[in-house]
Amino acid sequence: MVSMDAMETVLRYRGRAVTAADVHFIRALIASHPAESRRGLSEKLCLAWDWRQPNGALRDMVCRGLMLALWRGGHIELPAVRWRPRNPLFIRARPPLAQVERTPIQASLRELGALTFCQVRRTPVEATFNSLLEAHHYLGYSQPVGEHLKFMVTCEQGPVALFAWSSAARHLGPRDRYLGWSIEARRRNIRFLAYNTRYLVLPWVRVEHLASHLLGRMTRMLSAEWEKVYGHPVHFAETFVDTTRHRGTCYRAANWTVLGRTQGRGKDDLTHRPNRTLKEVLGLALRQDFRARLTA
Repeated sequence: MVSMDAMETVLRYRGRAVTAADVHFIRALIASHPAESRRGLSEKLCLAWDWRQPNGALRDMVCRGLMLALWRGGHIELPAVRWRPRNPLFIRARPPLAQVERTPIQASLRELGALTFCQVRRTPVEATFNSLLEAHHYLGYSQPVGEHLKFMVTCEQGPVALFAWSSAARHLGPRDRYLGWSIEARRRNIRFLAYNTRYLVLPWVRVEHLASHLLGRMTRMLSAEWEKVYGHPVHFAETFVDTTRHRGTCYRAANWTVLGRTQGRGKDDLTHRPNRTLKEVLGLALRQDFRARLTA
């Protein structure tokens, strides 16, 4: 008979509930292979659990992340890292300062003239985009993971604003309750959501109503731009606003809806206690039938 303590959930990772019994199994696996590397251990755990991708390949990278989360939480001991991959994305230097026109722009929206949106990911302009975010956004620049797009907005005088978008968070209580989707629908349709990770109107630009105007134009074109790159549209956009710094006025003016607040815990939290600033969660439907499509 399996005890109730053994079935206690230690953490949840990528939709999998990891129990105390699982932790005991992993400890035994590590102890029985004392000379094995972290990668080797993750492959052996995948084989033991038959943890595979839809194409049949082992989910060893995900498994390695799970083991790392358990190690950080003090549940298991892992062998020391033996080598670091020779990958320029693994240890990334901060973007150098870009040389762009910084002449102050102060005008009305009409006087500003034509505004051009350009998707700059994987283009020569991407380095300038990264540099401007690093220099002028309070969060700096961080390399997105998963599907992501980068847009630079320019006028005749030069750059005026930057948008960064990426894959949405897997679990987000206020958003999930607002959409009303099931766990299975979320797993299947999470790719149809986009997360606005950064939005910056450059500090030398002073144009009334510009921020909400650009946000409205950006979201109207986002789904089509996403489909050009990734072969599928997005139906809903989300973002966080740190209310200790900002009021999110431009999002509200662009018809975004306040969905609730975060719990201040971050995606890799194992303590179930707040460890960062609480943020407002805002969302925007990108098509009228978004809920029917996302809950299907």
